[in-house]
Order: sequence, then structure tokens, then C-alpha cells
Amino acid sequence: MSSTQRKKDSIIGICLAVLATMVWAGNFVISKGVSQLIGPITLAFFRWSLATIIITPLAWKSYKKEKQYIKENIRYLFWVSLSGIALFNTCIYVSGHFTTAINMALIGTTSSPIFATIFAIVFLKEKISISRLIGLTICIVGILVLLSKGSFEKLMALHFGIGDLWILAAGFCFAIYSVLVRKKPTTISSLHFLMLIFSMGALMLFPFFLIESWYLPRPQFTAPLIGSILYLGFGTSVVAFLCWNIALQKLGTSRTVLFGNLTPIFSTLEAVLILGEKFTSIHLLIGLLVISGLVIANFSSLRSSASPIKKELSNP
Repeated sequence: MSSTQRKKDSIIGICLAVLATMVWAGNFVISKGVSQLIGPITLAFFRWSLATIIITPLAWKSYKKEKQYIKENIRYLFWVSLSGIALFNTCIYVSGHFTTAINMALIGTTSSPIFATIFAIVFLKEKISISRLIGLTICIVGILVLLSKGSFEKLMALHFGIGDLWILAAGFCFAIYSVLVRKKPTTISSLHFLMLIFSMGALMLFPFFLIESWYLPRPQFTAPLIGSILYLGFGTSVVAFLCWNIALQKLGTSRTVLFGNLTPIFSTLEAVLILGEKFTSIHLLIGLLVISGLVIANFSSLRSSASPIKKELSNP
């Protein structure tokens, strides 16, 4: 691959990763906003069922051409669907019943890059540059400062409640998903791949949806709840996942997951606009820190994209 193409792929990957995190930020706000209106598993099941319905017509042509490859990759597809679809967002929606939207965004996006970077080094043998490690560290420092509100005493006394533990589990699941996607079979196109994991994830959730429906009151489908499900099913599922998966292919796991640190920034802005939460100077400081970390982590790769040792930037 030429240096020009590598640089172009990097720019496209960065833009798509930013777009995905911008859309995904609404997931945390909605998760908290509708937590009293619908059960977490029911919300996840409706989301992925709707996403499957939306993407199937788009992916049907690819499915007919590539369906022979499903059986030979069924085990891989199972683990991707379990980690990235069935578990990841369900953990977020359970967390929404116990903690704040900001905590969900902060803890999930702080933990996921750490887990994913470790997995990428151990399982994918990705090379992690010094600048990328520095960028990751700056992002983490920024999130920790926000968690502690700039107080060292509060940072030392920081503890995780049950909701925080659920979102930590979500970050772990998403890190596994991000690493697995790098191994996506080339015989399965991106749209077909999403259709498969969305539908498999919905099927995995179905029995638990029935159980939850037995114990929890039936949700009242008001306009806000219907609108939220539509946003989750189309925006955060079809649009964001497609953008994220392409970014993973173009940038590699350890670079792409760094952009997840933009999620709490976008979540904060959305919380201010939608929920009326207060925006403070600490949020501005953390936003600048996170963006600086992303720039540092990606600058060297863009600058030296012609270098043959940057093989992790090429498509698998």
C-alpha cells in the first residue's frame, strides 16, 4: 500500500471514529433518561431487533452471495455478537438504573481503551508506539481528573458502586469486541457482518427479554421512548457500528479505541443541551486534555505513514 493511501486511510478512519463516538454519546444519555420507562434487557432487545430490520434490506444482496461463509465462521460470529451486541449495551442499560450518565460515559471510555490496548498487544501482536502510549496516558489522566473534579483527595477516595461495576463490565466487553473485529473474515462484507451480529445478538437476548417481561411491568410506548428506541436502533447501531468497524480496519484496534475517550466529552455536551446539566470549566479542561491525547497518539502515524514498519495501518 502506498504512503498516500495509508495517509488517506488514516484520515478517513479518524473521521469515522469521531462520528461514531459522537453518535454513541447519546447512548449514555438515553440509557439514563429512559431507565424508569423500560427494562434494560427489553431496551437492548428492541434496539437490536430494530437495527436488524433496518440493515437487512441493505445487506441482503451480500448475504445471498456470502451465506456459505457463515457456517465456517459461526464460532467467531458468536463471540463477536456476545461481546459487542448482547453484553456490551445491556450492561450499559443495567448501569443506567444505578449510576449517572456521566459516570457511565467516563468509566466505560476510560476502561475500554486500556483493556483493548492490552488485548491488542497480547493477542494481535500490534506494535504500540511511544506517542500512542503517551496519548493514551493523557486521555486517562483527563478522565480521572474529571472523575475526581480535580481533587487528589477525592481521587484517592474514589469507589465504584454497583452501577459503575456494570459499566466497567461493559468497557471490558467492548474491548473484546474491538479486538475481535480486527479479525473479521474478508469473505464477509461489512454490511453483511453487521446484519449477522445484530440478529445473533437479538436472538441471544430474546429468552432473557421474555424473563424480564414476566417480572417487570410492560413499558408504555410514549413518544420519547419510541424516539429513543429509533435513535438507538438506527443511529447508535447501524450508523455508528458501521463507522467504527471501518475505522478499526483502517487504523487498527489500539489507535481506534483512543477515540472512545471523546464519548464523555460529547455526552457532557449532550447532557447540557438535552438534560440541562451544568457545564463547568473542569469539563472544558478535560475536553482539551482528551483531544490533545488523541492528537499526540495519532500525529506520528499520520506523519510517518510511509514507513514500512507501520504495517498495522494496512487492511488485514
